[in-house]
Amino acid sequence: MKPKLAFLLFKYFPFGGLQNDFLRIALECQRRGYDIVVYTRSWEGDIPEGFDVRLVRSKGATNHGKARRFVDWVKNALRENPVDGTVGFNRMPGLDVYFAADNCYAEKARTQRSPAYRFGARYRTYADLEEMVFSPSSATEVLLISERQMAGYVNFYNTPKSRLHLLPPGMDTSRKRPGDADEVRETLRRHLGIATDEHVLIQVGSGFITKGLDRSIRAFASLPDMIRKKTRLLVVGKDRPGRFFKLAKKLGVAERVVFLGGRNDVPDLLQASDLMIHPAINEAAGIALLEALANGLPVICTAACGHAPHIQKSQGGKVLPEPFDQPQLNEVLIGLLQGDHLKNLGAHGLAYAEQTDLYSQHQHAADMIEQVMRKKG
Repeated sequence: MKPKLAFLLFKYFPFGGLQNDFLRIALECQRRGYDIVVYTRSWEGDIPEGFDVRLVRSKGATNHGKARRFVDWVKNALRENPVDGTVGFNRMPGLDVYFAADNCYAEKARTQRSPAYRFGARYRTYADLEEMVFSPSSATEVLLISERQMAGYVNFYNTPKSRLHLLPPGMDTSRKRPGDADEVRETLRRHLGIATDEHVLIQVGSGFITKGLDRSIRAFASLPDMIRKKTRLLVVGKDRPGRFFKLAKKLGVAERVVFLGGRNDVPDLLQASDLMIHPAINEAAGIALLEALANGLPVICTAACGHAPHIQKSQGGKVLPEPFDQPQLNEVLIGLLQGDHLKNLGAHGLAYAEQTDLYSQHQHAADMIEQVMRKKG
């Protein structure tokens, strides 16, 4: 009889970074001989063959209320239907392994919110669930996706470093620059109605607020008229564009900002673009940044991105220091579009992606899960 792993996450949908990591780790564990049970509140898209997906009915008026009910429901379900190990992708108690797709929530609440925020039920719920994972008394092994995360959790919870395991990045090798990149670029730009002499900026990522899309739109609007009229901003990701479209309209650039929604052809869109802009407010990793490097696309990002050190080391773009300064982003964007630096930056990124392990995260995660299972006997 195969050992059984329960994978726990609040939601699955095809275009989320956390969701992609969950799926690839679960598939790798399945390939190694584990039966996979998934507990989630919702599942969008196809279910992989052999996955036992169980939808959790956790009703509530708020997301934190639903989170608490999800935890209670799954706890009872696992008591009635035991498994050999549990792997969580959202914070909750009793996990054998937790994949930390986010930075420390309690630290963010103290540094990015007003003191009053910490008196609300939302904060109390999520901080409580986080503490159950990172407290020194917890036995959960934690998988981290960037060095920036470790300091936050150790400083705030005094989590033993022996339980924190840093993974390499997990970019899919199939998303590297293809051999027919020039043809892909020409075809897609023609399909999108983009002229050969136009510059294309692209921002990729679900969750437009945390990805800093408003910052990108403001920087785009700050471009001199002659440059702006020959530039477009493509926005790719699963989120509600309403408030950002209104901002673009208010700033007079709505006709040059294109919302494409969640897409399966992101590597092709990268080929059609000239520069990735990613001024995130908070980003634990940012796999899109690495995909840009591996496709020869220069990057502007903030130091708040977990994978920003790769942009720095590769010399494949510009990293804006924290705290964020909008005029600085505007200046850097204008400088890159006016100068002749983009090709050189792209070449540096390509070389770095060939020489650096940006790809084995999910195999290393499965290795760690197997180690935990062996310890449990």
